[in-house]
Amino acid sequence: MEAIIPFGAEMAISAVSFLILFVLMWKFALPPITKMLEERAAKIRESLERAEQTKVEAERLLEEYKAQLAEARGESAKIVEQARKVAETMKDEIVAKANDEAAGIVAKAHEAMQAEKKAALADLQSEVAALSVAVAGKLIGEKLNVEDHAKLIDKFVAEVGSLNGN
Repeated sequence: MEAIIPFGAEMAISAVSFLILFVLMWKFALPPITKMLEERAAKIRESLERAEQTKVEAERLLEEYKAQLAEARGESAKIVEQARKVAETMKDEIVAKANDEAAGIVAKAHEAMQAEKKAALADLQSEVAALSVAVAGKLIGEKLNVEDHAKLIDKFVAEVGSLNGN
């Protein structure tokens, strides 16, 4: 059992050696180690502060981005709505213009048809008058003079004209 427990003199020498080593470590090794640990702690603190500032800045930028995105969406919705209204207005204008043009074409066609009808009636009246005079001349058996001819034509045209009105 004696081998496990050191002798008193050995114990004293070990204690003095430990104290000398401890004082030397305290005087020469501990300050640089403490300084290094403090520097490292300061660097970590700075890194954490920078990370926190970066996080705050990132959150601010994210909120700013979200606000800009919402604003852009609102503006795009307004632009789309305005474009839809403009397109609707243009469509209405084009349809109205087309309807006006169609009505004009129909009116011109109606006028042209009326003019053709009048021309055809006038042509028909002159043909009928000429034929009537020829027939009347053959029936009467003699030639009519110019005055009688004009009177007969006017009378016949008046009769044919009154029949057209009915």
